[in-house]
Amino acid sequence: MKATAKAPANIAFIKYWGKSDNELRLPLNDSFSMNMSGAYTITTAEFSSAWKEDTVRLLDGEFSVSEVSRVIKGLDRIRARAGSTKKATVVTKNTFPKGAGSAASASGFAALTLAGFTALGVSLSEKELTTFSRQGSGSACRSIPDGFVVWEKGIDNDSSYAYSLYPPGYWDIRDILVIVDKRMKKVSTTEGMETIRTSPYLDTRLASVPGRMAAIQRAFQRKDFTGFGEITEEDCLDMHKVMQSQVPPLMYWNDTTRVIMDAVRRWRRDGLPVYFTIDAGPNVHVLCEGQHEAETLEKLRTFPGIVDFILNRPAEGARVIADHLF
Repeated sequence: MKATAKAPANIAFIKYWGKSDNELRLPLNDSFSMNMSGAYTITTAEFSSAWKEDTVRLLDGEFSVSEVSRVIKGLDRIRARAGSTKKATVVTKNTFPKGAGSAASASGFAALTLAGFTALGVSLSEKELTTFSRQGSGSACRSIPDGFVVWEKGIDNDSSYAYSLYPPGYWDIRDILVIVDKRMKKVSTTEGMETIRTSPYLDTRLASVPGRMAAIQRAFQRKDFTGFGEITEEDCLDMHKVMQSQVPPLMYWNDTTRVIMDAVRRWRRDGLPVYFTIDAGPNVHVLCEGQHEAETLEKLRTFPGIVDFILNRPAEGARVIADHLF
C-alpha cells in the first residue's frame, strides 16, 4: 500500500492572508494563483498494519517536531476518511527551500493528500482533494488543480475549495523565483496570521479583494499583461502593508528583496514589462511573459545577494507518479 505524488508550489496573484476558521483553515478572502513548474514536492506514503507508529522524513532537510505533528494530523484525516488504522511511513523532498516563504507547505500537503489517499486505495474527486489538503495548509488546495487556480473562501468545509480557471498552456507567464534567503523564517505563516486582526488596514484590504479578483480575471480573459501585473503587484503590497502594521509587525523583506523590487520598477519604466510579487518571506517572484524571460534573468544575475533562481512556467496540479522515494 504505497503511492507517490508530485505537487507544485503555487504563487498567489491575489493573496490569502488570514483565516475565518483556524481548524478548517477557511480564508478571509478568495484568492487566485499559478502552479509553478520548477518548485514542487514529491512525497511517497506507505501504510502497513505492521508498524506501531508513523514515521515522517524530509530528504535533504529536517522537519521540526511541530511540522511532524502537523503531517501526522494530516495522515489522521486521511485515515479517518479511508476507514483505516494503519500507520504510515512518509518520505518527502522539495526542489526549493522549506519555510522561506515559497509555499513549501502548499505543495507538501497537496502531495501528501494525494499520495495518502492513493496508497489507501481511496479515489476522491478533485474538489474533495482540495478540501482535505486545505485543512493541512490553506494554500495547498490551490496546488491540486491545474494551471491558474481560484480558491473560493466559502463558509464551511464543503464550500471552501479550489478549481482551475485556465489550464497551464493558456498563457505563457513566467515566474522567476529569486531566492535571496534559504533559511527558515522566524515567524511562520500560521503564526503570522494569528495577529492579523491587530492591523488597522485589514478591513480595507478585505473590502478591496473582490474587485481585484474580478479585475484580474478580466485581465486574464484579454491576456492583458500590464493589467495583470499592476493588480498582482498592488495586492502583494497591500498584503504586506497588513503584515507590517500588525502587532508585532511582520517584516519579511530583507535588503536584497527591496533592491529587486526597486529594480523591477526601474526596468518597467525603461520599457521592460515585468512585475513582482512576494509571499510571506523575503524571496521575490519576478513575473514576465515568456518572450522577456531571458532578458529579465540576465538583468537579475547582475545583483549581489541572490542565492539561486528557480524558473517556472504554469504547471499542472498534483499527480500520482510511478517513481517512489523509498
